[in-house]
Amino acid sequence: MRWWVSLAAMLTLGVAPAPPVVDLLIRGGAVYPGSAAAFIGDVALTGDRITATGKRLAVTGRRVIDARGLIVAPGFIDPHTHLGEQLASSDARARLIEAFLLQGVTTAFIGNDGGGAVDVASVLGSAGTRPVGINYAAWIGFGSVRQAVIGSAARVPDVGELTRMRGLVARAMCSGALGVSTGLFYAPQSFATTAEVVALAREAGARGGMYDSHIRDESSYTVGLHAAVAEAIAIGRDAKLPVNISHIKALGVDVQGQSGRVIAAVRAARARGQRVTADQYPWTASGTSLVAALVPGWAQDGGRAAMLARMQRLNKASKLRLDMTENLRRRGGAAALLITDGEQAGRTVAQLGGDPIDAAIAVIRRHDPAVASFNQSDRDIRAFMREPWVMTGSDASTGHPRAWGSFARKWADYVRTGVLTPREFVERGSTLTADTFGLVDRGRLRPGAFADVVVFDPARYTARATYARPTLPAAGVRTVLVNGVIAVDGGKLTGAAAGRALPRTPTPGTCR
Repeated sequence: MRWWVSLAAMLTLGVAPAPPVVDLLIRGGAVYPGSAAAFIGDVALTGDRITATGKRLAVTGRRVIDARGLIVAPGFIDPHTHLGEQLASSDARARLIEAFLLQGVTTAFIGNDGGGAVDVASVLGSAGTRPVGINYAAWIGFGSVRQAVIGSAARVPDVGELTRMRGLVARAMCSGALGVSTGLFYAPQSFATTAEVVALAREAGARGGMYDSHIRDESSYTVGLHAAVAEAIAIGRDAKLPVNISHIKALGVDVQGQSGRVIAAVRAARARGQRVTADQYPWTASGTSLVAALVPGWAQDGGRAAMLARMQRLNKASKLRLDMTENLRRRGGAAALLITDGEQAGRTVAQLGGDPIDAAIAVIRRHDPAVASFNQSDRDIRAFMREPWVMTGSDASTGHPRAWGSFARKWADYVRTGVLTPREFVERGSTLTADTFGLVDRGRLRPGAFADVVVFDPARYTARATYARPTLPAAGVRTVLVNGVIAVDGGKLTGAAAGRALPRTPTPGTCR
C-alpha cells in the first residue's frame, strides 16, 4: 500500500499517524519540477521513484539532504553524445561517465551522427553485464547500416541492398532503437541520396521512431546550410516521423549570422504541424576530425586507403589541394583549427609550421586526429538557444571540453547573463528532451517518476574544462541520484552504477 493511501485511512479513523518514512528527503531547495513553476520545498524518494513533492512534506527521511540555497531539478538528459565505447568499456570507472554525473546529467543518447551500432539489441543489453553510471538510449546509425551493406563507395544501393538496409533498420527498431540517426556531412553517408535516407527513415517512422540528423551541410561545403535544413525537414515529412536537427549551428565564415533563416524554416515547419526540434551545445568551436574538416567528400570515395592514394598524387594546382584550401578558408583559417589528440595535440594547424595544407596532409597521412574548429558566432548560439524547441546537448567526444562542461557552461554563461531563465534552462535540459523522445516518467520531478535528480549550487555551477584542459570536471553539483541511487554525494562520485538501458517500445503490431 502506498504511504499516502495509508495516511488517508488513518485520518479517517481519527488516528494521529506517525509521519510516513521515505528513503531520502531532499529538504528546502528551490525545486524546478519541469513544466511547472519553481517553489521552495521538498522532494521525497523511495526506491527508484519520486513519492512526493511539496512545499513542506510531512514525511521523515531515512536520510535527509539539506538543499537550502540550492536548486533541485530533474536529472539532465543529453540527446547527442559519443559515449558508446565508454558505456561498453571493460573499465568500470569509465562506465560511470564521471564527466556527466558531475554536471547532473543522468541520461544520454548514443549512436548519433549515423554512427550507431547495427546490433542495437547488444548495445542495450550490455548494461546487464557491465553496469553503467547513467541511463542511456541508442540510435541505429544510417552510416553503420550503409557501411555494412555497400561499404565506402560513392554509389546508390541496388534494390536488393536497399531492402537489406531497410531490414537492418526495422530489426534495430524492434530491438529498442530510438530511431535512425544520420551524419550526412560525413563520407560515406554523404554519398547517399535523399530518397535513400527517406526509405530507411520510413522503417523507423513506421515503428514509432524518430529521425536525428547531423545535416548534410552546416556551412557552405556542398548544398549549403539552408538547403540541408530543408532536406532534413523534407525527410521527416516524406518518411512520416519527427525530426531532430543535431547540434544546430551556422558553421563557418560564409554562414555566420544566418541563424535567423534557419529558425524561420523550422518555425514554418512546426506551424504546418510537423514535429521538428533541435539540440545545441554552448561552444563556439565544434568538434570533428581533421579529415572531415578539410578533405572534400569526393576525395574520400573508397575509404582511407583511396584517399591517401589521391594525396600521393597531390600537386600545387590539384583539385584536392584547391578544395582543401577552400575548406580551410570557410573554417576560419589555419589558426582556427586546434588539434586535440595525437602527437600534435594542443597545436593549431597554423602552429604546425610551413604551408598549412602540406602540414595538415602530413598529419592526416599518419592518422586522422580530432580537432576543435572555431567556426561559430556567439550571436548565432544565443539566437538558437532562445527557441523553445532547442534542447541542450553536448556532442560529447574526446579532446573537446563540451564533454565535461556543456550543461554547466550553459548555466554559467547564458543563464547568469539572462539569455535563459533558470526554469528554461532546466526544462530544455531535461523535460523537453524527455517529452521529445518519449522517455516515460523521466525529465520531471513528480510522484511516480523515476528518481533521477540533481541538486546544484546556482552560484557555483560552472564549467572548468577548457580547450587546453578539456577534462576538468564541472563545479557546483552537490548531489545526483540515478534511479534513486546516490551517484554523487557532496560533490564526489560514490562509485554507484545505477544507470539503465532505455529501449524504446516500438509501435504495437509493427514487429513480428
